Amino acid sequence: MKDFYIESNNTRIHCRLDLPHECQRCPMIIIFHGLTGHMEEDHLSTLAENARESGYAALRADLYGHGKSGGMFADHTISIWLAQVLAVTDYAKSLPFVTGLYIAGHSQGGLAAALAAGIRPADYRALILLSPALNIPEDARRGIFLHDFRFTPGQFPKSFAFSDRKLNGSYLADAAKIHVEEALREYPGPTLIVHGDQDEIVPLPVSQKAAALCRNGRLIILPGDDHDYHIRTSMMAESVRQFLQETESRGEDC
Repeated sequence: MKDFYIESNNTRIHCRLDLPHECQRCPMIIIFHGLTGHMEEDHLSTLAENARESGYAALRADLYGHGKSGGMFADHTISIWLAQVLAVTDYAKSLPFVTGLYIAGHSQGGLAAALAAGIRPADYRALILLSPALNIPEDARRGIFLHDFRFTPGQFPKSFAFSDRKLNGSYLADAAKIHVEEALREYPGPTLIVHGDQDEIVPLPVSQKAAALCRNGRLIILPGDDHDYHIRTSMMAESVRQFLQETESRGEDC
């Protein structure tokens, strides 16, 4: 395990690289967390360890305003995250031992990963979306954030609070300009979506709609599980592992 930082627009991104045993050349999965998350959450650590044991390098990153990375949480936007996802991707591509890249994101990290795959499809062999918060942009256009905060569409507040957090209104204004549906249609590679049917943060129909938009999509529904896979963490990680190995064995890429 190696912890280090890379730079993106004068902001440090905290990264962690886990390598499989005796790795000389191997594929890599890049993993991004969600809105209030960080790289050390149990479901992401389990995913990284499962991938490593299966012969994949796993690169995790704390995005702007989260974990040990630079920036203030209140100032982050999806567009800032997208720029950092691409910066992490560029770093991964520069590593001589990497034979191919897979990108995975949980919740808002899934939204950022989907946007990255749509913009630069040739960079990723496959896209993996975990409880993806793909509804954030459309909700922002409708005047909704996380079910319980509402505002007049097009009239973004200077700032707003949710749970014990605070965000600037620029987050909503930025989100409202994003159309993730286009990215899903643009990405031609294999796409796996894993979603718990008891998710109270992102409704299951969001992923069902996304799977229908993907050119090569597969949706796995975990019965009884929630947004962060507290019930079926191992099943989520195993679903991803099988998908990685199936994609790798077929030699699929974009």
